[in-house]
Amino acid sequence: MSQIHEGVTITEDGRLLLKKAEQDQIETVWDRLETQQPQCGYCDMGLSCRICIMGPCRVDPFGEGPQRGVCGADADIIVARNLCRMIASGAASHSDHGRDLVEVLAGVADGSAIGYSIRDEEKLKRVAVEYDIDIEGKETLAIAGELAQAMMEDYGMRQKQIRLLKRAPKKRRECWEKAGIVPRGIDRETSEMLHRTHMGVDNNWQTLLLQALRNALSDGWGGSMIATEVSDILFGIPSPRPTTVNVGVLKKDQVNILVHGHNPVVSEMILEACLSDQMISLAREKGAEGINLAGLCCTGNELLMRHGISMAGNHLMTELVLSTGAVEMMLVDYQCIMPSLGEIASNYHTKMISTSDKAQFPEMVHREFHPENAQKLAYTLVREAIENYPRRGEVYIPVKPVNAVGGFSVEAIVSALGGTPAPLIDAIKAGKIRGAVGIVGCNNPKIKHDYANTTLTRRLIENDILVVDTGCVSVSTAKAGLKVAEAIKYAGPGLKEVCGALGIPPVLHMGSCVDNVRILVLASALADALGVDISDLPLAGAAPEWYSEKAATIGSYFVASGVYTVLGPMPPITGSINVVKLLTEGLEDVVGATFGVEPDPEKAAVMIRKHIESKRKKLGLPSIDV
Repeated sequence: MSQIHEGVTITEDGRLLLKKAEQDQIETVWDRLETQQPQCGYCDMGLSCRICIMGPCRVDPFGEGPQRGVCGADADIIVARNLCRMIASGAASHSDHGRDLVEVLAGVADGSAIGYSIRDEEKLKRVAVEYDIDIEGKETLAIAGELAQAMMEDYGMRQKQIRLLKRAPKKRRECWEKAGIVPRGIDRETSEMLHRTHMGVDNNWQTLLLQALRNALSDGWGGSMIATEVSDILFGIPSPRPTTVNVGVLKKDQVNILVHGHNPVVSEMILEACLSDQMISLAREKGAEGINLAGLCCTGNELLMRHGISMAGNHLMTELVLSTGAVEMMLVDYQCIMPSLGEIASNYHTKMISTSDKAQFPEMVHREFHPENAQKLAYTLVREAIENYPRRGEVYIPVKPVNAVGGFSVEAIVSALGGTPAPLIDAIKAGKIRGAVGIVGCNNPKIKHDYANTTLTRRLIENDILVVDTGCVSVSTAKAGLKVAEAIKYAGPGLKEVCGALGIPPVLHMGSCVDNVRILVLASALADALGVDISDLPLAGAAPEWYSEKAATIGSYFVASGVYTVLGPMPPITGSINVVKLLTEGLEDVVGATFGVEPDPEKAAVMIRKHIESKRKKLGLPSIDV
């Protein structure tokens, strides 16, 4: 095993647990990254191609003469195809998550999803009306069944466009029409993207990338938006709740169960079992004071938003949290789950359980959750976790938890504003809030853990820019103490005044990574109120530490929706100057926004501030030089 390098994380719990992992001879993601060096330069530039078995091919960016693969594809085609496939995979993952939730909604309607119910009837009815369902005089479950069927049609090809596009401002929809990127069906756009990138199909890098934008929109305004809306219907609309974060949320005297992944269908049932008197009594019989359920990544965010459940960490903490020796069981569903977790857990007493029919992992016990068996299986697994408690060895929980507040759905934000976005608009017009930025995405071991996420956030709020965040970024900023009302001390004078009056932090947690769509809904409401397009607003997006294909899709649907978006790591596109120019310059003429790339969060903050001030100036609002 290689020596753990200093300086890979800014977090105290991360640093201490890295030392513990090294002592325990546990290989972490940082160790494996080091052994991969030097990584392939062709792949890093997007110039390697494995789409067919005439290859694999690579194009030398410094070679003499025309450089082409066996089929004749040049650098532009190869780079575009690779990026398009990343976006298709990301769209498929989040949209498939939405499909799982629609199936549970259908199960609730027909009575097969035992233990699940409709928690928010009013939202069910509101969304049903958006799908042109007549709700008058109908029972709740009947409406749920019709809505589930209508949402299933959004995944196919029976209509000209997905239904929730109507939420976008009229000018934005006209922009999509003009560019020819209106998404027609969620699965259809992913399928067509994969078809186009098959050898011998679409070899025009520009039309490939336009289809990639349409594919991303099919997720952002389709699959992910459906996932968020159905989660609210089934489990309740999030509202601000106090919570705690970091590995200190684990309890030495309680049975610790962690849920990790993205799907609330599993975690909600586990929570129910953990709260039951029967399971709590059993835990006490085994010598524990109770049961402590905590989250990792987006499954944890789902529980935090609705129940205030604590977060033990984000993506790069998922291995380290096992080295505490305090985890009786970790249950995983899908997405962002390292295959290394099972092997690491085998060094401790932790039971590792995979739960999705789509995702199995080495050295984990597979116990599939389905709507019809989820409630019973949840109780069985919580019982097994409790029975594992006496097998604990030495426990190391090196830090105290940090307080935070999460749960700012669009409904919660509008409610805090008095039921209308007008106060936010007035604050923006007056310059007390210069603009707003959605910071989203992951952690990446190539970047100092949590540094870029928190540094960018700090620089924006101190310049009176409101930040909303989701996913792993939200854990970064919570651990940094930026998600409590007292954090207004870090904000500029205008933002401090507004947040202080409302009693909210300057950084608002909007949920899991599928909940990025809440940012789009809020942006649309602001644009409609001002009578402008989303691209006219002083808004921006950022993904400072992104790593996944999903993040590429999220960034693409942000840009396609008119939101300038700054990425930290460069996507694998530098092998084609044409693709780089289109994404960072040319898209302005197509969708009114572009990507920026800047790994230094200090410089990224300046780029975003300049963008926001330019938008303020065009709207006739008071602006400043940056």
